[in-house]
Amino acid sequence: MSKSPLRRLRAKGSPRPAPPRLPAVTEHNFTLEQRALVDAIKSGPRGRFSNDGPFAVFLHAPAFGQLAQQLGAHLRFQTSVPPRLSEFAILVTAQHWKAQYEWAAHAVMAEQAGVKPQTIRGLKAGRRPKSAPRDEMAIYAFVKELYARRRVSDASFKRVHALLGDAGTVELVGILGYYALVSMTLDVFRMPAPDGTPAPFGE
Repeated sequence: MSKSPLRRLRAKGSPRPAPPRLPAVTEHNFTLEQRALVDAIKSGPRGRFSNDGPFAVFLHAPAFGQLAQQLGAHLRFQTSVPPRLSEFAILVTAQHWKAQYEWAAHAVMAEQAGVKPQTIRGLKAGRRPKSAPRDEMAIYAFVKELYARRRVSDASFKRVHALLGDAGTVELVGILGYYALVSMTLDVFRMPAPDGTPAPFGE
């Protein structure tokens, strides 16, 4: 049986990633609040609960987790921002924060939504995706400017506003804020990429 890429890297002497900072909460130990959070995630648009990534952290603060997952469900599934542009913006955020789990999960979703593989590779490497379509480039300039300067120029704002309108532009900023929250959660609590997935970024 061949080794997974992650195991091959470890066999060559690569250091193991640092363990998560919070203990895993197993299902048979769920409190009523934790069970309610899990049930809410399962019954929402995601349709399933995975005890890893941000949700594994949210279990340690289930009242907060309820509010966070509700906002995340709305921003991922119910905004007017086209899924391709939403996933593109999420990838720019994941790369900015070097959020292992977020990138690994959303790179697949982004490609399924129509983001080109070469664009995804460029974003992962921290390069400006020059071959991306104009609408993605408008989102890219907006997001990078906001993260770098904590402001957005009139030119960048007008390009995105022309694409998304009033509501969509507000929702885009919400998507960025939520996935920055998720990225910080993943990074602070050292949540790894999903099982069997090599870490996208070096630590």
